[in-house]
Amino acid sequence: MLDILKIKNFLRKVFTPVTIMFVPHSKTEPLNFKVPFIGIFTIVILCCFGIVYISIIAVNTYEYYRMKNKLNYYSQQFTELNSTITSLKKADDDFRQLFSLKNRDRILEHADVIDSGSIDLDMESLKKQISKTIENIDEIKKYLRSERDIYLSTPKGFPVNGNISSPYGMREHPNTGYRDFHSGIDISTDSGTPVKATADGIVTFAGWNGGSGNLVAIEHGHGFSTFYAHNRSINVRVGQKVKRGEVISYSGSTGNSTGPHVHYEIWKNGRAVNPYEYIKGRS
Repeated sequence: MLDILKIKNFLRKVFTPVTIMFVPHSKTEPLNFKVPFIGIFTIVILCCFGIVYISIIAVNTYEYYRMKNKLNYYSQQFTELNSTITSLKKADDDFRQLFSLKNRDRILEHADVIDSGSIDLDMESLKKQISKTIENIDEIKKYLRSERDIYLSTPKGFPVNGNISSPYGMREHPNTGYRDFHSGIDISTDSGTPVKATADGIVTFAGWNGGSGNLVAIEHGHGFSTFYAHNRSINVRVGQKVKRGEVISYSGSTGNSTGPHVHYEIWKNGRAVNPYEYIKGRS
């Protein structure tokens, strides 16, 4: 009976109307709106989610245009290089044609091609342009290598075929019944299902780890680490290099587990992050 009264009091407070008044500067009557408290609270929450969503879109848009500008710049440099190579080939063809005459007098007679502008090249300027182009090519290589390393080191997709049975964040622990923080996600799957690395890296742990059962830990670089727990068996060893999509273990229910599943964690710069964002490719 007491619980019912508490629920009624709670619902009464939640649906208690709040009057919002708009007072115009003219002499017209003020406008009154009655909105339940739960309505105002819902609007505030939706506004917060909207701000966060817009912020994520803005960051992603900025990164997209930054990479687009970089690629446009490098494309321009390649165009300049191609123009330089074309000029060199044209000069080479003209000189070959000139010296194919094999006679000093005939060569000098036809040397007006030099004055025609077809092979009028500023060699010092050309050397500087070639040197600059080579430097730009080195920068392009470094940039692409860096972006590729980051891409290959960033976890992506599901480590195993299955469904998320326990999300990241606060939850009721299936064994103790107490609420605690879940630093990863649980993916339910059949025992013996292949578990795959979600990014390139080096295996830093592969073995039994108490409540985690058979655990595989992989260091990916650029601040990323991933963990795969409760495996039936392990397919890799410490120090082994692995590629994204490579089978590292087979799912099971070892350690503190209520059934076959993979407990999957992603750590970035020393702290656990929500794997769902990386599974969906929204990182």
